[in-house]
Amino acid sequence: MPALACVEAAAPHPGYGFEWDGALPAPGAYPRGASTTEGGGDLTAAEYSSPWSTDLSAALYRIDGWGAPYFCVNTAGDIAVRSYGAATVSHQEIDLMKVVKKASDPKAAGGLGLRLPLLVRFPDILKHRLESLHAAFDFAIRSNSYGACYQGVYPVKCNQDRYIVEDIMEFGLPFDFGLEAGSKAELLLAMSCLTRASRKALLICNGFKDEEYIALAVVARRMDMNTVIVLEQAEELDTVVETSQRLGIRPVIGLRAKLRTKHSGHFGATSGEKGKFGLTTAQILSVAQKLQRLQMLDCLQLLHFHIGSQIPSTALLSDGVGEAAQIYCELARLGAAMRVIDVGGGLGIDYDGSRSGGSDMSVGYGLHDYASAVVRAVMFACDRKHVRHPIICSESGRALVSHHSVLIFEAVSSTTTKAEPLSSIGPNFASLLEELADDARSDYHNLRAAAYRGEYETCALYADQLKRTSIDHFKDGMLGLEHLAAVDGLCDLVAQELGVADPVKTYHVNLSIFTSMPDFWAIGQLFPIIPIHHLDQRPGVKGILSDLTCDSDGKVDRFIGGQSSLPLHELGRGVGGGGYYLGMFLGGAYQEALGGLHNLFGGPSVVLVSHSEGPHGFAVTLAAPGPSCADVLRAMQHEPEVMFESLKHRAEECSAGDAVSCALARAFDSMPYLVRSRADPVCASDGDRTDGMGGDSEGCGSCVCGEEEGEEWTFMRCLSV
Repeated sequence: MPALACVEAAAPHPGYGFEWDGALPAPGAYPRGASTTEGGGDLTAAEYSSPWSTDLSAALYRIDGWGAPYFCVNTAGDIAVRSYGAATVSHQEIDLMKVVKKASDPKAAGGLGLRLPLLVRFPDILKHRLESLHAAFDFAIRSNSYGACYQGVYPVKCNQDRYIVEDIMEFGLPFDFGLEAGSKAELLLAMSCLTRASRKALLICNGFKDEEYIALAVVARRMDMNTVIVLEQAEELDTVVETSQRLGIRPVIGLRAKLRTKHSGHFGATSGEKGKFGLTTAQILSVAQKLQRLQMLDCLQLLHFHIGSQIPSTALLSDGVGEAAQIYCELARLGAAMRVIDVGGGLGIDYDGSRSGGSDMSVGYGLHDYASAVVRAVMFACDRKHVRHPIICSESGRALVSHHSVLIFEAVSSTTTKAEPLSSIGPNFASLLEELADDARSDYHNLRAAAYRGEYETCALYADQLKRTSIDHFKDGMLGLEHLAAVDGLCDLVAQELGVADPVKTYHVNLSIFTSMPDFWAIGQLFPIIPIHHLDQRPGVKGILSDLTCDSDGKVDRFIGGQSSLPLHELGRGVGGGGYYLGMFLGGAYQEALGGLHNLFGGPSVVLVSHSEGPHGFAVTLAAPGPSCADVLRAMQHEPEVMFESLKHRAEECSAGDAVSCALARAFDSMPYLVRSRADPVCASDGDRTDGMGGDSEGCGSCVCGEEEGEEWTFMRCLSV
């Protein structure tokens, strides 16, 4: 190892430089030839040191694993979106960086003037996922000569966004695709959307139910909707019977069974005999007998169960479906008019690209494997009991919507791990160290001597001891700030040259973890996070991500593959300069619905992007700015209009002038996130569908404060409610 070059001293030893002369190799992202599996890739040190390519980036970030068939790296080094999966041809790929540029460029430059963070949705992927799911079941049904069909439903709890639910209804119309609701509000949403769906589409009513919920579901039945009220608890039966008799409408009833089958891990906690929902074997039998006494056994037509989300293997799936199918057959034997078996959710996705059934982050099967396992298990049980094959229903939400949205955010700064030059501490650096107390000064001299002798382990011991002693002296008031800074600088340089300094940088990102990826914070769910550009360049930094919130939990320090850092590029050193953008993928399920308003950071701006044959290759069909400061304040019961008036009045009392009132109005209208440029303030009207490729609509009008009374309130009139 080269000699340490850390200490400015008067008499340098031969072969030992006291001033930093850059003799050591520049610190790299992976010192000492370490493997770059850090961050999720499977590259060897030799591969990493070879000339870089987009293929190496794809391997490093496992894009071909979790991203297939929708995401890849194009020749420009950007992430490309393949909206039609494997059927997408090269000219149909959408460059994600071009979408970001279109969305964030000022309107004067032809952009939409949206501010980051940005949620980009691809309805074409949503359509492809739904069609792929139906095709998988259709193939399994035909290849096994199964005697009924598949009819899926989308659980709206997964993502209740209006355009997602409406698109699913549109794309699912040829397949009689329906909806699942778990609350009164979700039931109202589902009923409204099903007015435009097939009359055969199922409306599955799950969750805890009161009389109002049940009455609403019974009314949906009268409106000629294919509504099934699923009993989660035995006590709900009485309310269903009484309500339906009072309204004069005969209900269709389903039962949710508590299976013995369950899987381990976080997502299996809601299944099994001690699960939150469902009826035991004895309760199922009791409900069937009670319905028989009431001459309503023909109303019992569906059996529902849920093993748990992210079912890891088809072996576990077959076991659970087989158990449920036996219950289904027994209910048919007792005289129930059974016609549907609802296998619930659980169809998992591969978050880390490992195709492994050993964790919550991956699954060891694909869509066709899943459909085949379900069909065969149901068919085997029914054929043995000579029961007619039922309609197969699934409540696949995560597998439908996860892939179709990408969260884009920007790294705005980073901490540095490179030790500051000792000269920056002051010209009298050496004299400061000589002024230390006796014990600390002794450690300093011993450190110098060990450096002269090349005893590097001894150097590390003395540096650590010197630092601890100096900190104690500082706490006791025996040491000045300049002296402590000198000790810190020396020890940091020693650690850096010995290769024991922490090489991980912290990248500060314009995002709230709690708002946009709450599952990471709450349950440790990992999502693929990668740079969306510069992937034709070698990443030179290992980094973790720190968000804008004033909370120590607001950071991402765990990544797919079980890694504690992410390979990143140096800020400001990429081709063309500009911002450094990262994307979180596979986050289309649950994150938007679960995200809160921690630190009053709202949601991101949103654009819907579809493939287009035009020159850009895509069209923005919806552009909506993220919630403003006024929006998030209003969501917490504050009154931004009143707040503005009180602040404006105080500004007038202080003779602060119109500029202050204008600045206050801008602040209320601005997104809570950081703003890189004020060249093109955003005042787009909320949620209007627009041809984003034009990008020249004025939204709410001018954002320039005028001299007339109240013109500064123009900003407040722009707010999305």
